[in-house]
Amino acid sequence: MIRIQTHDARALELAPAQGQTLAQAIFLADLWDGVPLCAGLGKCGLCRVRYLSALPAPAAEELKRLGAEAVAQGWRLSCLHPADACHIELPEPKRSARPQAKSFATTASGPATSAASLAVDLGTTSIHWAAQSARGEILSSGQGLNPQMGLGSEVMSRLAYAAKPGGLTVLSRLVLQRLQTLVREAEAAHGGTITRLCVAGNSAMTYLLLGLPVDGLARAPYRLDYAGGDERQPAPDLPATLIPPLLAPFVGADLSAGLAALRFSPQGPPMYPYLLADLGTNGEFVLALSDNEYLLASVPMGPALEGVGLRHGRVAAPGAVRAFALTPVGLRPEYIGRSPLPDEDPGISGVGYLSLAATLLRAGVLDESGRFVVPATPLGKRLAKGLATLDGEQALDLGHGLLLPASDVEELVKVKAAFNLALSRLLFEAGLAPGALSSVHLAGAMGEHADMSDLATLGFLPDTLTGRVRRAGNTSLSGARLLLNNPKSWDWVLDLSGKCRVLDLASEPDFGSLYVERMVLRHVA
Repeated sequence: MIRIQTHDARALELAPAQGQTLAQAIFLADLWDGVPLCAGLGKCGLCRVRYLSALPAPAAEELKRLGAEAVAQGWRLSCLHPADACHIELPEPKRSARPQAKSFATTASGPATSAASLAVDLGTTSIHWAAQSARGEILSSGQGLNPQMGLGSEVMSRLAYAAKPGGLTVLSRLVLQRLQTLVREAEAAHGGTITRLCVAGNSAMTYLLLGLPVDGLARAPYRLDYAGGDERQPAPDLPATLIPPLLAPFVGADLSAGLAALRFSPQGPPMYPYLLADLGTNGEFVLALSDNEYLLASVPMGPALEGVGLRHGRVAAPGAVRAFALTPVGLRPEYIGRSPLPDEDPGISGVGYLSLAATLLRAGVLDESGRFVVPATPLGKRLAKGLATLDGEQALDLGHGLLLPASDVEELVKVKAAFNLALSRLLFEAGLAPGALSSVHLAGAMGEHADMSDLATLGFLPDTLTGRVRRAGNTSLSGARLLLNNPKSWDWVLDLSGKCRVLDLASEPDFGSLYVERMVLRHVA
């Protein structure tokens, strides 16, 4: 039995299932709803607890993240320890400031609508949704964390939990409950009935939503036992739900919906060849060569771009840092909406971290390998004065209560390497130089908010493409809205699967060496 003493003086007892971590047991007790956990990576520190009995030996990650003094006082990261019998103290959780499902803001004018539909972008880290009228007017929209986050912060760890006894049922229940809440609140807000749903998510999130066996996605050789492109009834109290086609094991309905959004854009479809990259926890790429030929690839990118798993990582919300400016006196953080409130911990969004790394690289405080250095310039030297050793690793004091440890830089370099590899391999396979692309459409968290000059500085894109990049926004959600109201778009998207070819990067014999070659902060062709 696990005894818990909460920050607000409650006393709880949990009887966890076999094989759970302590963090998973706490999460499933609804004590961390809305907390952007890295879920087993030992990086975010948001799952810290203080053991009052049965204190386990500390892991190396805990000494690095919490510090020797806190570890000596009994603090541990609960994601790194099994859910064995113990007595723990749970501090006040640091929840995401993102709007949750109850936050609907009506944007359409006129009387309440009698029938409406709900489009959902089901991401690994977050969920975005929009309720719309039969004419396609947005009635309300919102976003929030995926309620499965505490059981795995990226695709493979989520699938690993689904493989445990009862795990698939738990994961499916969590997301179905969220959809049921969204439908109820949309109906209450607009005085009508949600008659249809469209859910666009990657293949793994779609399987977990529908409670489908994930064997084909959890281990190689990967396969799709269900390929979408139909209407389903996920739960008795949910309306009929469109599931756009899943194009490959790790290129899902979010990409088929995204392609439909570009194809039926009010500005007209893009000229071929073009690239659509949906950048989140899983990077999904489509190189559109013609009406009849689409080349697909996917790479794991981790949750860093969503602001999860880094020391001060926060999802994009008011009070989080969105960018850094280099001034004569040092770094100046620029916040989303407002500066942090007095009772808020400072945090940096994923895009804010990209801005920070690019700024330090230009200033010479980071070299191309992602290591901290002391540059020759006066301003660079001033910035480098903040360098110190923190629990065995280098870290840069950014001021404003923020630190950048070397391990966070390494995570960003990994994200860059994955993106660079997917882009360069797709172009090589198609026999194209980067300059042959008519446009690059960046969707997802990075595509919507990142500064294109930062992406070029860090090596995500070659300089020749920065002028051709388009901020595509949330194409998955836009496509889901379109598919609900435009029968021609649904017919078009159903034909996509036969026109796609998958480039399986992970199975290539030189994948590892190609990836390592790109773990530098410059573009590698």
